Amino acid sequence: MSATDTMTLRRLLADAPNRWGHWGAEDEIGALNYLTADEVKRGLASARHGRTFTLGVPIATHEGDAVFPGRWPAKHFMVADKTGFENGHWHPLPGGLEFADDYVTGFAQAGTHCDGLGHMWFDDTLWNGFPASSTNGGMTRAGIMPIAERGIVGRGVLIDIARFRGKPALERAETFTHLDLIECARAQGVEILPRSILLVRTGWVGALAAGHERIGENYWEPGLTFSLDLVRWFDEMHPSLVTDTLANETTYEPETGLMLVLHAALMRNLGVVFTEMASLDALAADCAADRRYEGFYCASAAKVSKGTGGSANPVFIK
Repeated sequence: MSATDTMTLRRLLADAPNRWGHWGAEDEIGALNYLTADEVKRGLASARHGRTFTLGVPIATHEGDAVFPGRWPAKHFMVADKTGFENGHWHPLPGGLEFADDYVTGFAQAGTHCDGLGHMWFDDTLWNGFPASSTNGGMTRAGIMPIAERGIVGRGVLIDIARFRGKPALERAETFTHLDLIECARAQGVEILPRSILLVRTGWVGALAAGHERIGENYWEPGLTFSLDLVRWFDEMHPSLVTDTLANETTYEPETGLMLVLHAALMRNLGVVFTEMASLDALAADCAADRRYEGFYCASAAKVSKGTGGSANPVFIK
């Protein structure tokens, strides 16, 4: 069905796989359970040259940060600086040390970040069957803390969809599927193994930072789009997902107009951990130069108490 007034996530996902209870009734990290010690060692073995790339985007920039509609950019304030000492607001510490101090305020999902599995839901139920009321006043279930304590570590594979399609960045509302990921990987000469950490480059975050794209009314970013086959592929391959878009998927499912369907199908139902707004352009350029698209990926979100998400600065080592 394609009419938005008759389609709901419950109906759309009625036949989609679900992993609730697979790791027990108390599980809050979902598919991260697949990143075992063997997967960590597989990731370590994929680092050959020791070249390091950090994937976090700057936050609280002077120009203003790209944020998903409905949020506002992080703000940075200097609390102590040399001027404060010169005007007598601050005084040197015993011995003569002076200092600078600052304060940053913004959404837990500011900049590059990981989502807790309970960040989005429908039918009043979060990942693993936890009640939506557990979000009241702070995430007491399926928040970012369990993910931050576990970390996301393993074999990373860059899938450069933008370069594969011959463009610096995908266009507004441009979509792709798991079959495109597989085809792109084959063209790159890299294999998507089960339990890989997939870094999918669309060029979008870079285009936003350069002012080539902007966030405004009717925002619709490119990305993966829903199909039952795609969800079943994720359920069989058990990947973690990292993208350079604000929401890890195309904003609206084209057939129904439903919004952020994969947050429901993959995050809520399968426990796939999303890392959003990663800076992948420099890594992609290096991979295109030496034709090596795999490496060791290591990330952890900030441990925000009862948080819905946490900022991250992932590291990829080739």
